[in-house]
Amino acid sequence: MTNPVYLALDFPRLETAEAVARKVRSHVGGLKLGMEFFYAHGHHGVHEIAKIGLPLFLDLKLHDIPNTVAGAMQAVHVLEPAIVTVHAAGGRAMMEDAKAAAGEHCKVVAVTVLTSLDERDMSATGVSGSPHDQALRLADLAHRAGLDGIVCSGHEVGAVHARWKDGFFVVPGLRPANGITADQKRTVTPRAARDAGASVLVVGRPISRAEDPVAAARAIEATL
Repeated sequence: MTNPVYLALDFPRLETAEAVARKVRSHVGGLKLGMEFFYAHGHHGVHEIAKIGLPLFLDLKLHDIPNTVAGAMQAVHVLEPAIVTVHAAGGRAMMEDAKAAAGEHCKVVAVTVLTSLDERDMSATGVSGSPHDQALRLADLAHRAGLDGIVCSGHEVGAVHARWKDGFFVVPGLRPANGITADQKRTVTPRAARDAGASVLVVGRPISRAEDPVAAARAIEATL
């Protein structure tokens, strides 16, 4: 992969997402479409963004019983995504069925611990230990389930990479040096995540909400 940066197009309006993506297409390696976009525009919106000509990452975070998740994966197969996410907390059987239902060239990666959560948040949901420990537990489960990789913060990716050498690691919640963290609690810079073993760097607001998205994308690209 020449450029590991995937731009998160978290916009409710298709026209806005298209405009931003076309502006920065030469400075990113792919486009991430999350729940906000997919719920608003569905298959039609994905087809329109696909016309830009970059690999697509459907960040749908599928999480349900195995049969339902497999059915959902089959439903998005026709969109030919490069990457699709499921939640590792759905369990091994769910992840196995998701992978079996995915397209041949689609990487299925499991979300471990959201970058908006810290130890206090996890404790409130009944999960003991640190986000780091939980991410490693879920990474091991995803590996045993035969998935291609995981989604984790830049704080955990180095440790996961050390025990899963050929894994595919997606790191969101990235912020440039001195950037605003907003609702993210466990952030690192794109360069730090890449150096730790990240395969894909998901960057959203630092580019998409910048006054000059092209300049912001080029500045991040220059650090890698």
